[in-house]
Amino acid sequence: MKTASALPRWEMSVVYPGLDSPEFERDFRAFVRALEELEGLFDEARIDRMEQPLPPELAAHLFDNLVPAYNALQEQAWTLGAYIYSFVTTDSRDEFAQARLSEMEKHSVRLAKLTTRLTAWAGTQDVDALTERSELARAHAYWLQRSRIAAQHMMSPDEEALATEMSLTGSSAWSKLYGNLTSQIMVEVELRGERQVMPMSMVRNLAFDPDREVRRAGYEAELKAWEQYALPLASALNSIKGETNLLVRKRGWQSALEASLFRNAIDEATLEAMFAAAYEAFPDFRRYLHLKARLLGIERCAWYDIFAPVGKKPRPWDYAEATQFITEQFATYSDKLRAFAERAFRENWIDAEPRPGKRDGGFCMRLRRDESRILVNYKPAFGAVSTLAHELGHAYHNLCLAPRTYLQRQIPMTLAETASIFCETIVRQAALQQADQEERLAILEAALQGMCQVVVDITSRFLFEKRLFERRQERELSPRELCELMLEAQKETYGDGLDEHALHPYMWAAKPHYYNSAFYNYPYMFGLLFGLGLYALYQNDPQGFRARYDDLLSKTGMASATDLAREFGFDIRTPAFWQSSFDVIRADIEQFEQLTHSIAPSA
Repeated sequence: MKTASALPRWEMSVVYPGLDSPEFERDFRAFVRALEELEGLFDEARIDRMEQPLPPELAAHLFDNLVPAYNALQEQAWTLGAYIYSFVTTDSRDEFAQARLSEMEKHSVRLAKLTTRLTAWAGTQDVDALTERSELARAHAYWLQRSRIAAQHMMSPDEEALATEMSLTGSSAWSKLYGNLTSQIMVEVELRGERQVMPMSMVRNLAFDPDREVRRAGYEAELKAWEQYALPLASALNSIKGETNLLVRKRGWQSALEASLFRNAIDEATLEAMFAAAYEAFPDFRRYLHLKARLLGIERCAWYDIFAPVGKKPRPWDYAEATQFITEQFATYSDKLRAFAERAFRENWIDAEPRPGKRDGGFCMRLRRDESRILVNYKPAFGAVSTLAHELGHAYHNLCLAPRTYLQRQIPMTLAETASIFCETIVRQAALQQADQEERLAILEAALQGMCQVVVDITSRFLFEKRLFERRQERELSPRELCELMLEAQKETYGDGLDEHALHPYMWAAKPHYYNSAFYNYPYMFGLLFGLGLYALYQNDPQGFRARYDDLLSKTGMASATDLAREFGFDIRTPAFWQSSFDVIRADIEQFEQLTHSIAPSA
């Protein structure tokens, strides 16, 4: 096991010796040749949207020949792309890796066009007749059913190809402008009587400072800076949402939300049931925020108090202890999960060492077959242990998906967090049982802080974006109007949990998710609550749950969330299931309340 002084870097040489190796170059060229060949086959067979379906026998013959080739090509592209990404994300200064990534992206656009054509072709065939005649089609029945709906919401082949190419100079360019502009913003902030100039990312990190005056200074400086850049950022946001509205309309969707719900494999009834349960839980989150204010010794939390640390500094967790603790807790669930964690640590799937040029935060990416790679920036605190358990959950999900084909592994964002939340919760609950009072408070506060973001703040983001899309159909919105929409959404969700005179009107500028695909928010909330709901089921029936859970994970790209839930015996289209998820959170809030009264009885 690695110690805190020797944090691991991931092992990539088992795939290729290097980006400039003959082996990588050989496989990259083989991928490009295979891509060209498949493009030729698609052209020859006229794979695209058709006015009339082909005779079933011919359609089955083409499906049985083209889909395996397509799946195999996507596997090649995935491993090559993940390998390149492993260099880009660990050293942003690596110009050769950046050049390779640009090369790969160019071919990925070509592959995306084939995906669009295959979906359009499959969706315009007689899907029932196709699945009757082809075993491979039956194995891809869910993808075919979704393709049928997707094909009904496609423009002509030429228009779709044009939209893909124009996105590079349209929404993608605006998104890139947002990233480039915001990453270069320098902010002047006065800290303890001294004027300093620092990047926006550092200013936003002041929200975690224990000194309230430092947090306030950072917050005020941040708002002032966003105001200076509001016009170009509003232009970018209006353009991206305007393009989305245009394409949504041209593709026959009623709204950007309807298209998003289809993309995430849930329906409006499910979304409404989840939000109905969330609104019922808002008073509990406000109670948590009031308790936090009590611990901070203030009357009410302002926006800049949301991430403030409370209590004493928690004890350190070095990396060796983290790996041992995670392995032990995974073992309480199953031997398979324990053995998986041991393999990930032993085979160096994890890049844990913080260093210059490495991407911040954490993620898990599938590499090949049943192997994944995990990036974290490990700090010796329980939060990093929790992040590591979360990302290992993603890798376990990938392990369960390994026997599936590429098309069977297309998981919506709503289901992508299923295993990660579950694994993170196992580890957190075990840590709470073993911790002393002060550490328990710190662990609970960190967890509730995150859940408050994923439930309350994400609801505010959803409300803002939904209303923005509706208003954008009429005209562009000014920075002032965007701020008003943002404040309206924050007041509706946070209520009296926060000081309404110290909210964040420029969150539309601060959050990059608004500048990408539509509604990059509620799927995270769904993922958290779905994972917690499954954890509640596990608590009630551990043996029955274990027998079915891996099968559920392996099918997350082969059935809708509603159907998967039904197999488990619950209905996500009613608030009852979501209430069980919130009951897990409420139990944490109850513990937090008891500890607060014990630690700050007279506050």
